[in-house]
Amino acid sequence: MAADERGRSTASAAAPDPLEGRLLEGRYRIVRRIAKGGMAGVYEGLDTRLDRQVAIKVMHANMGDDEQFVSRFVREARAAARLSHPNVVAVYDQGEDQGTVYLVMEYVPGQTLRDLIREESPMRPARALALIEPVLAALASAHRAGLVHRDVKPENVLITQGGASTGTVVKVADFGLAKAVSADTQHTATGVLIGTVSYLSPEVVVHGRADERADVYAAGVVLYELLTGCKPHEGETQIQVAYKHVHHDVPPPSALVPGIPGYVDALVARATARDRDQRPADAGVLLHQVHRVIHAVNDGVLDDPELEADLRPLVVSAPLEVEVEADRDGLVDIEDPEQELDDILPFLVEHHTQEIQPEPPPVFAEPPPITRLPPARPDVPRAADQAPPRRSRRGPVLFVLALLLVVGLGVGAWWFGEGRYTTTPGVLGMNEAKALETLKDAGLSGEAGEPAYSETVPAGEVISSDPEPGERIVNGGTVTLVLSQGKERYQVPPLKGLNLDAAQDAILAAHLTYGKATERWHETVPAGVVLSSDPKAGSRQKPDTTVNVDVSKGRRPRTVKDWTGRSAARAEEQFERKGLVVAREEVHSDTVAAGLVVSQTPASGTLFKGDTVTLIVSKGPELVEVPNVVAQGVDSAKADLESRGFKVNIEESDNYLGLGFVFSQDPGSGQSIPKGSTITLYLI
Repeated sequence: MAADERGRSTASAAAPDPLEGRLLEGRYRIVRRIAKGGMAGVYEGLDTRLDRQVAIKVMHANMGDDEQFVSRFVREARAAARLSHPNVVAVYDQGEDQGTVYLVMEYVPGQTLRDLIREESPMRPARALALIEPVLAALASAHRAGLVHRDVKPENVLITQGGASTGTVVKVADFGLAKAVSADTQHTATGVLIGTVSYLSPEVVVHGRADERADVYAAGVVLYELLTGCKPHEGETQIQVAYKHVHHDVPPPSALVPGIPGYVDALVARATARDRDQRPADAGVLLHQVHRVIHAVNDGVLDDPELEADLRPLVVSAPLEVEVEADRDGLVDIEDPEQELDDILPFLVEHHTQEIQPEPPPVFAEPPPITRLPPARPDVPRAADQAPPRRSRRGPVLFVLALLLVVGLGVGAWWFGEGRYTTTPGVLGMNEAKALETLKDAGLSGEAGEPAYSETVPAGEVISSDPEPGERIVNGGTVTLVLSQGKERYQVPPLKGLNLDAAQDAILAAHLTYGKATERWHETVPAGVVLSSDPKAGSRQKPDTTVNVDVSKGRRPRTVKDWTGRSAARAEEQFERKGLVVAREEVHSDTVAAGLVVSQTPASGTLFKGDTVTLIVSKGPELVEVPNVVAQGVDSAKADLESRGFKVNIEESDNYLGLGFVFSQDPGSGQSIPKGSTITLYLI
């Protein structure tokens, strides 16, 4: 769960960590620090939304201030999150909260491979191979996805004890994090070296190139350490260790631990070959070779010459020894124990290793037969034949030849040193045609290399050249021109109408960064569908620009309130304000006053805009006109009134004579009164 700093040691009990207890972006609660290093701190945390334990890597504040680092960190975290493998620590989320850059990962309780090396090494080959196998499986999965770890070491391998069915679980953490930190300045003269020196491959130390074979080299060093309990190269300073990686082979593990089979030595030698072309192409190839060795070890094979010969790298080339002269060009002696790694890196970058072919053994031909001649008789000169001695011309001839040789050597040295070189002219800012013409005038040729984007150089003009202006180049040589493509801009894709997952994929495919989704109610667009984006679709933006989207929450629900017994007019006003349609029916009611709601459908729950609410509104009691029943017989009058819905009360008048006719009535005839009212009849 950490790079460069995982020790799995419990945080110091000194001053409390200010991050403990903090809630990142309202979701991730930091519980306690479990590791700390120069680049980040690792914390045990809680995902409050999913209620699960997580590990949270928090970058130090100085890194969060670097916008370029944050951008790279997001890209690498996104790439690592795409890895899905049982031996890879899963990346759940990444974010930034008030300048705090963090990574949320799977929490793996237990210990690191470093802890296991301290406890168990040197290990039996079977045990060491069983531990390196899942590490290579994780790396192989990453390599297939085009992702290089760049910082393979025991501290980045986590080991936890599973249940009875799963046993020991090995997981590799921190994929892509070293790349996010180093970016383009890994090994420039002013850059920094990312990765633990003990596990760096020679080409990373010298050239700064890290591909799958750099991970293979580091895995081979880890295997050596499992087998022996020691690192293959030790030194008092980092630079001494880096120097040994470049100039010395990893020794066979059996040199320290006798009894290790020769084919295991060969496996380590193949994985850690200084010539990267001799190493397996990626972790998948090395994993296949490890499986072969595991089968041999498990079968108890002590010696397998065929397997050993197949695994052992061929000796076809070796890096030249790099000599450093003290104080030459401001450099220092590589053997200086006080020299720090960052000080010597410019030298290692400038003085690359070179490949040499071993000299073939001399071939001796059969000597020609020796023909011996008979000895000649000495001629005795006669006095008449003797000539006067002549002056020798050999001296002047030798002098002239020596002079010509010196001149030739001088001319040759000048030619091979300075004479055949010229200076690369400055062509920056020129268009391609003018740059080629300038190079032609200087006796050079030019070609266009891979174009590049530039925020300052207009499209079609030269950004840089190789060699750079002012550098030496052989007369007639070729200068590669890098032409500007202009400002790097990407069009925001049309996102309206897409679901949220499809919109995120479209944003990432356009080299932009997905930001956040804001949900809004919408009466016609279904829930989960994108309504709009910010920036707008079609606009051209810088790479990794954050694109936020508005997403439909669907139709807004309208809460229905029960208005029974209350004002129908007020109820109708409130429902229409919510966008509901009101259907009104009026009825007579003897119990509910006119204008009030007698009943409502529905009386509760939720509706959506345009739905209908039915109100039954009281018109008050029904009114009936009172007929005239005066002078009618009491029975006839009573029957007439009751048939109209009235109640009848019969009383005797003050002038009652017992005739049985209606003398008067109350209420009187012609009045309209509520149905069911009582009418009193007075008899005479």
